[in-house]
Amino acid sequence: MELLIQIGIFVVSIAALLWASDRFVEAAERIGLSFGISPFIIGVTIVAFGTSLPELATSIVAVLNGTPEIVIGAVVGSNITNIALVLGLTAVVVKNIDLEYNLWHIDIPFLWGSAFLLYFAVSDGNLSIYEAILFLVGICIFLAYSLKDQDKPDKKDRPTASWKDYLYLVLGGALVSVSATYVIEAITNIASILAIAPTVIALSAVAIGTSLPEVAVSLAAARKGKASIAVGNAIGSNVFNTFIVMAIPRFFGKLEIPQNVIEIFLPVMIVMTILLGVMSNNKKITRWEGMVLLLFFAWYFGVLAENAG
Repeated sequence: MELLIQIGIFVVSIAALLWASDRFVEAAERIGLSFGISPFIIGVTIVAFGTSLPELATSIVAVLNGTPEIVIGAVVGSNITNIALVLGLTAVVVKNIDLEYNLWHIDIPFLWGSAFLLYFAVSDGNLSIYEAILFLVGICIFLAYSLKDQDKPDKKDRPTASWKDYLYLVLGGALVSVSATYVIEAITNIASILAIAPTVIALSAVAIGTSLPEVAVSLAAARKGKASIAVGNAIGSNVFNTFIVMAIPRFFGKLEIPQNVIEIFLPVMIVMTILLGVMSNNKKITRWEGMVLLLFFAWYFGVLAENAG
């Protein structure tokens, strides 16, 4: 009976998450354009931060509840999911993602840098306060350069944002976080009932649960012909996850880095990060490349299944 209740909570939460994500991306884009911010930068900053809130909330609660190993699992698992599942699905849905923005100018170097810095920082099984501070400096530099080097739309093309847009932005973002939290709780409870190992829960259920906003927002943007927001959202979310979701919980307690994450899953995240850079080199991610990304995600889940129990 308990399993059926948790499945019901999961279904309702997913429905709320999809609706909230749709409203959030519409409001964020309109407000951003009204200030002259390009769609890609909107994805990298506003939307990326909004959809990364569940990871941050989950990680802080995990540290306070004495399960700090969930933090690295959620970050690494979410980053893999953002690239392999989010961009993979987006590329398959829209056939080809044409990138108007040169990712190699700022975003790919920062994405690669954040991934490598994370690997070296936690390779000793710990994240120090000093390293956490460096991560926060890193996100500040990323935001500063992203906003500085954007291509602003012409003033005549800027829409006017109304109070309803701001209301939808706040309510949509809040509902995304709340509904995602319920999704995470439901998935975690289901996994516990089915006796799945905690480490696997962190890398799969928690990671995918906290990545659902990115999936919903990116697919909603792709359906509206705004795939650049989807790509910017995935890249921005990964940078936010690495620099903020890893750093802030460290101030609430020590983080535990399991050895299998360092040896297996973190290298997988780095490979996926490099692969994204290679695929975007010609300013396009094709449907076939999207299928390759989905194959990597299927393999990743297979490895998690082998480590279950």
